[in-house]
Amino acid sequence: MNERLQSLLLSMKDQGWDHVLVTDPKHVYYLTGFASDPHERFLGLLLSSAKDPVLIVPALDANAAEAASTVKNIVTHQDTDNPYLLLKEQIQGTAGTLALEKDQLTVSRYEQLRQHVNADRIEDVGLALRDLRIRKSAEEVKIIKHAVRLVEDVLTQGLTRVKIGVSELELVAELEYLMKKLGADAPSFATMVLSGPNTALPHGVPGARRIEAGDLLMFDLGVYAGSYASDITRTFAVGDLKPEAVNIYETVLAANLAGIQAVKPGVTYGSIDQAARKVIDDAGYGDAFVHRLGHGLGMDVHEYPSVHGLNQDILQPGAVFTIEPGIYLQGVGGVRIEDDVIVTGDGVEVLTSFPKELTVIG
Repeated sequence: MNERLQSLLLSMKDQGWDHVLVTDPKHVYYLTGFASDPHERFLGLLLSSAKDPVLIVPALDANAAEAASTVKNIVTHQDTDNPYLLLKEQIQGTAGTLALEKDQLTVSRYEQLRQHVNADRIEDVGLALRDLRIRKSAEEVKIIKHAVRLVEDVLTQGLTRVKIGVSELELVAELEYLMKKLGADAPSFATMVLSGPNTALPHGVPGARRIEAGDLLMFDLGVYAGSYASDITRTFAVGDLKPEAVNIYETVLAANLAGIQAVKPGVTYGSIDQAARKVIDDAGYGDAFVHRLGHGLGMDVHEYPSVHGLNQDILQPGAVFTIEPGIYLQGVGGVRIEDDVIVTGDGVEVLTSFPKELTVIG
């Protein structure tokens, strides 16, 4: 049995849970090594205090599960079967205290489960899984670093496509083509390229606007590679910028560096946000920094932790997250600079290495 499963079984024992049902495909992969997109079909990993784990998969995934899963007790179901009856058979009687992924189950699936499985109490396994996932292993960090290198290669080559008159959407198409060409599995989120006034929209949608001289140009992109995500944002100048645009760039860069410098084990996530935000506040742009400083990064491009000023959770080695301050001014434009970092035993390692000094392109 692998170390992650053993850790979850220890949590299960500590919590007094009789059974745990894991249904998020990413968590099934995380715990068993079997990766699948079951679409509408049922996929579940059942842990029990009294018997070995059971992996329930669609019949069409049986061979793949047998080859990849560290859990060898595999039960399959056909499209005409009711998988909840199979689950009931595996539990054999009352489930006692059953822990589920409450954030993952739909209402209809929860109702089907309750109809077929008799449980005295339902609890949430989400926090236990979150605590496992935040401590990235050396192998996970290696995969994340690969995803980071890939997206930086994409950005490097993508910048050669920038010229006056090219549209935001044309650049998005070029970047996503490069992702596949260079070996990424997929974008980790909708690739964002914003120019000129559109950069003042933190989550703007790329469109038909064509790049002009004097624009700020923002790239926010990431890839999945090996089931782990990367995420980077860089902002560039297309020709000469107005003085205020240069000023907000230098302010955001200083905030980014201050946030990174504040990262070390034992401090709170809130203190990191506050360190970066103070730079922007002191420069007079506090009202224009309208989002949290960052988010966790791993199998999901947005996962725990949320790096905001009120988060009093303590940093621990192995946590991977983003540092991405921004300033967004209508009539001027916006700047965001985003790095991926990991907490080390005594500080921080910055995983992204793409240059951050203000660069003129086009």
